[in-house]
Amino acid sequence: MKSNFLPLSDLKVGESGVIVKMDIKGKARQRFLAMGLIKGETVTVKRMAPLGDPVDFIVKGYHLSLRKSEAREILVERE
Repeated sequence: MKSNFLPLSDLKVGESGVIVKMDIKGKARQRFLAMGLIKGETVTVKRMAPLGDPVDFIVKGYHLSLRKSEAREILVERE
């Protein structure tokens, strides 16, 4: 059976995913958790910068910009 999990950075504009895992440690992890990036939360890609980095996401109704390198460490299940 094929997994539907992928890095958050792989979603396209308009696509959404539910967070299933974060491979982030230390203070960065605490910062992400404080911003609402928690397991089970839905994240939607709103827009990308002209060169593709950073990416603007919607989490819990607010906008959050992340570098692609950060978004790559968050595993989501596509909705």
